[in-house]
Amino acid sequence: MKKLFYNKYVRYGLFIIAGLFLGWLFFHSPHKEEEKQLNKEQISSTTIWTCAMHPQIRIDQPGKCPICGMDLIPLSQENNVDIDPDAIHLTKEAANLANVQTSLVTHQKPVKEVRLFGKVQADERSIQSQASHLPGRIEKLMVNFTGERVQIGQPLAIVYSPELITAQQELLEAAEMKQSQPEIYDAAKDKLRQWKLTDNQIADIESLGKVKDNFEIVSNTNGTIIARRVNNGDHVDQGTVLFDIADLSHIWIMFDAYESDLPFLNTGDRLTFTVQALPGINFTGNIIFIDPVIDPVTRVAKIRIEINNESGRLKPEMFATGIVKAELNQYRDKLVIPRSAILWTGTRSLVYVKQPETDEPVFKMREIELGPSLGESYVVVNGLNEGEEIVTQGTFSVDAAAQLEGKPSMMNPQGGKTSSMPGMIMPATDMPGYTKGNGDIKNDNAGQIASEKPIKIDVTMDFIMQLNTVFDQYIVLKNAFVESDVKKARQAVQQLQQALSKVDMKLLSGDAHIKWMEFSDNLNKEVSTIASSGTLDVQRTAFSGLSDQLYKAIKTFGLMSKTVYYQFCQMANNNNGAYWLSETQEIRNPYYGKKMIDCGETIETMNY
Repeated sequence: MKKLFYNKYVRYGLFIIAGLFLGWLFFHSPHKEEEKQLNKEQISSTTIWTCAMHPQIRIDQPGKCPICGMDLIPLSQENNVDIDPDAIHLTKEAANLANVQTSLVTHQKPVKEVRLFGKVQADERSIQSQASHLPGRIEKLMVNFTGERVQIGQPLAIVYSPELITAQQELLEAAEMKQSQPEIYDAAKDKLRQWKLTDNQIADIESLGKVKDNFEIVSNTNGTIIARRVNNGDHVDQGTVLFDIADLSHIWIMFDAYESDLPFLNTGDRLTFTVQALPGINFTGNIIFIDPVIDPVTRVAKIRIEINNESGRLKPEMFATGIVKAELNQYRDKLVIPRSAILWTGTRSLVYVKQPETDEPVFKMREIELGPSLGESYVVVNGLNEGEEIVTQGTFSVDAAAQLEGKPSMMNPQGGKTSSMPGMIMPATDMPGYTKGNGDIKNDNAGQIASEKPIKIDVTMDFIMQLNTVFDQYIVLKNAFVESDVKKARQAVQQLQQALSKVDMKLLSGDAHIKWMEFSDNLNKEVSTIASSGTLDVQRTAFSGLSDQLYKAIKTFGLMSKTVYYQFCQMANNNNGAYWLSETQEIRNPYYGKKMIDCGETIETMNY
């Protein structure tokens, strides 16, 4: 045994085993495991993640808000740099997780994209009325339906005309004495020519020596029948229109341009458009005509382009969406920033500027003055300098972090903590139009806010179709109030609640998400009031507020293939006046029912 122990290889092996055992004890001791777990918990607890719109959410890891689906933002982060007290400091990790991106402000050549909506129409100059030159009775129509193509000289109808029979007899009698009385003979032929009979037809009558009972009316143009105005057996006078014929090989596209768009449109501008029926195909044309008068009802001017349509792919009444890229020479070499960088609150426009000489992401809110919109960007008139770095992605996340830390932000420009209780963000008490009492926040200038002009925000077609459904259910509710039918109103408001609940706010981001959150809360509040009340008076009062909110939502996001009439009655709501939305221009007042059903007027017509 001693020999075995003194063997050098055995001794080396024992030393190695002893070392491994001691290392295991050191690195896997219960104390070390507890310390490692404690450090992990401390690290995970340094950042709490919350939702900007639902701050009651508190999660120890990044992700999506379980309520609205927005990206969670860090609630607390260490601030290790000396920064402006009004600036918001994010760690690099937090900025990366919130997808905060910045861009340098530069001078650019501003080009505004003006989006226009319109329809395909026939060229008015190519539309001709095919009239009957003969008085008589339609014996047979050779063309029986609209849409049929016809060629010049093609027979369209056969007419029996007693007057023509008499004129033929006069011709035959005059032909017998044309040598002695040529004037009478020539007058008889001229009479037939006035009825559009050709010289060949007149010669046939003379050669046959017989009176024809029926005569053909032939087309005087090439084109497509767009209207048929007579039937077999109808009696017609000379000049009665039988058909409207249009040449659709050359068509017009008529677009609606609002007053705000007109300064950027000029005759000769290039316009690119698409039609819903032919997705993926772009058509181009030049603006030929701009209507000099604005329609007093729709408040739009017509813009016309002309295009060849030999293939016939474009058909009248197709919907078209056009874009004109207008160069803004008056803003040449101005600063241009992306739309995603801007936060709007009432009349103020805000951006977050990255503070210079800081390695960490440090941002400070700044108010700027904007020029015209360029589609996905804006001209900056004042407030920024070339070379400054601004947040262009994740702006709302930065602003939400500033709100949570009590820094100056979009809804709290003066800064200061605004949370009165854990998990809730309340408006600052010094915000204009808000007063605080009994723990509630109420709006003292609702009328003023309702009158503010909404800012149009582009959203996805899926969201617009969901808003279409909300509007359709609103119309059902409006009509129930017109009929003063409590039962129908109760059923309609339940359908409206379901339509609102199905609107997916995850389809929206940034400003659109914020605005819909505001509209959704107000709409659901008014709908709940209507649903919980059993009297028409209370329901109609809430319906007034519902109408105001839905009007602003539609003006902000738009609808699809709808014409909406915004109507007003001064006597409603205890003579304070009330608005409502209607699918028809006819006044059908929902606040009085049949007693004063026609009381009111149309204030605005919205075409989508």
